Amino acid sequence: MTKEKKFTTTTVCGHCGNKAPHEIVATHSRVVSHADGPGDQPFDAGDIFELTVCPACQEISLQTYFWHEYAEPDDCGPEVLYPVANKMPLGMPKKLETAYQAAIRVKSIDANAFGVLIGRLLELVCSNRSAKGKTLNEGLTDLAARGEIPAKLVAVANGIRNLRNVGAHPMLGELTAAEVPVLDGLCRAILEYVYSAPSLAKQAEERLAHLKKPKGGK
Repeated sequence: MTKEKKFTTTTVCGHCGNKAPHEIVATHSRVVSHADGPGDQPFDAGDIFELTVCPACQEISLQTYFWHEYAEPDDCGPEVLYPVANKMPLGMPKKLETAYQAAIRVKSIDANAFGVLIGRLLELVCSNRSAKGKTLNEGLTDLAARGEIPAKLVAVANGIRNLRNVGAHPMLGELTAAEVPVLDGLCRAILEYVYSAPSLAKQAEERLAHLKKPKGGK
């Protein structure tokens, strides 16, 4: 007899960003019987863990929720334990954040597409920072000359550019899953230096100014 498949509600896959119900392939329950005191009506409650599969990328996710037999269904919203959410670097303009999210959605599906989109993201960084130059390399070099990024990060960015070119031109080869975390890590290093560090510095300055403000002052 074929076992009936079970699915989650519509879920955003943490690997590829696809929105769809995921098949529940394994469940572990820690639900046990409880009683508040002697003579009280016992009730069942506890954590439930579910291993799910994305229908788009076929990657595995792990989620958990607390179940109580008297709780409303809406009170049992799941928490995703794996994969860990890939937080956006602080201080990024909305356009760049959207571009980075687009790259994240394909990174577990197509390494070459991820490389191309990461290269486009760097071009948007150059445009956002008004870098001079007709090529990505020239734009990054200009940012380094102006102190927007450290000279060492130019070499990092050129590494991304070279991998992007491989992803965009089949005759140069193919990117694999092994290059994806390298590309992502290098890109985040640039984004965090250009946007996150200044954003955090500004927050610290504003907090310090607030602390120095005399009590009762306006």
